[in-house]
Amino acid sequence: MTSLFVTGCGRGIGLELVRQAIDLGWNVSGSVRDRETADTLARQFPGRLGVFVFDVTDAEAIRAAAAGFDGAIDILVNNAGIIGPDRQSTLDMDFDGFAETLAVNTLAPLRVAQAFLPNLRKSDNPRILTVSSAMGRMSYAKSDRIAYRASKAAVNKVMQGLAADLEGEGIAVRLLHPGWVRTDMGGAGADISPEESAAGILEVARNTTIAATGTFVNWDGTAVPW
Repeated sequence: MTSLFVTGCGRGIGLELVRQAIDLGWNVSGSVRDRETADTLARQFPGRLGVFVFDVTDAEAIRAAAAGFDGAIDILVNNAGIIGPDRQSTLDMDFDGFAETLAVNTLAPLRVAQAFLPNLRKSDNPRILTVSSAMGRMSYAKSDRIAYRASKAAVNKVMQGLAADLEGEGIAVRLLHPGWVRTDMGGAGADISPEESAAGILEVARNTTIAATGTFVNWDGTAVPW
């Protein structure tokens, strides 16, 4: 049975990943930031979802959660993320908000991956997928939401490096653009539903092999230019 762990699984794409993976019969776990959300998920998926409470910027809490996770993880999805501060122009930057955006979107995925590496190493087919964004492409020269864009460009490079370092162990690492999704972050006018995005992401996860490590793809599996 496939074992999946999803950070930020309390709403949006993360919640839909959990729901669909449970329907597939997978062994599913995930993280949320507060106990109230964890209790809600436990009631929603009784006996079907292992819920861990930690903020992805809290190194100690992540280590404790990983230490308390028993068994292998086949697929780790770094899904938790934020859009960043209201003021994030190169000419008017909320620098504290910029730092928080980097902490959540760039540093946290690596911190989570490192913490759960012992569990991934127990898998016969370990994969790490990090939800990035096409907004972080270096070839896409836009300046709106620059803190968010920069954090995604940075996590692309970090995960590309992690892919190189883990390739010899057979642990595949990939970046995913989830599409423009109708969530709290994406807004009501976005192109696709969370259901469609999550289904595509799970299909990408299922089909990922070590041959594809270090690549950046859309939710539908098509390549994204860096």
